[in-house]
This record gives sequence, C-alpha cells and structure tokens, in this order.
Amino acid sequence: MNPTKIKLHKSSNTLELSYAESAGEVTYTLTAEYLRISSPSAEVRGHSPDQAVLQVGKSKVKLVGIEGVGHYAVQLKFDDGHDTGLYTWNYLYDLSINQQQHWADYLEQLHQAKQSRDPHTSVVQFV
Repeated sequence: MNPTKIKLHKSSNTLELSYAESAGEVTYTLTAEYLRISSPSAEVRGHSPDQAVLQVGKSKVKLVGIEGVGHYAVQLKFDDGHDTGLYTWNYLYDLSINQQQHWADYLEQLHQAKQSRDPHTSVVQFV
C-alpha cells in the first residue's frame, strides 16, 4: 500500500507515514532505530534468512535523510553511514502495521544473542 504522506521529523528522529485505509487516514510513527535495524539491505538481511546480521547498538542512530526512488520506494540515510536499503511502499506498510511484533522479535533476538541496543554495551558473559 502506498503512503499518502511521508514526513521526516528530525527533532524526534522519526518517520511519519500516513495511509488511506477504509476507516480513514491512519498515521504511523517509526523510529530511526526501528527503521535502521529493519533495513532491507543485503548488508542487514543478507541474501537469505540465514545470512541476516543482527543489528546491535543502534539506539542512538539518527535518520538524516530520505530520498525517493522511482514510484515504489525511498532510500533512508542514517548517521552511522548506512544508506543502502530501499524501503518499498509494501515493506514500509508492513513495518508500520506490524511494528509491535517486529520490535518484540528484535528484542528477543538481542536477548538470545546477549547483545544490547546501546551502542557501548555488550551483554557478553565471561566464564
């Protein structure tokens, strides 16, 4: 589903997406961290699920730019230098409507890997 409005809020470090749904216009707010850890790039997702790289230490990442790509996607630019993911309209809609589940899955992956959202913290245990 194509968004009817996209707004980058640098002050709150979020991307606001509005969609025309049957109940009227619905707006979703996605944080830079959530968008960064969900990047559809090969660097993050790999070329298959077993090649995915868990993104850690991204709680402070900033969303610094957005650029349209044709009529089907946007390219987001982050202050950690990441800018290779093309976020299609369908992918952004999925990230919007399934945000709670995606975020819970990510937090569980971090926990299982004994990693942290904080850029300077690792939860590695030494035995």
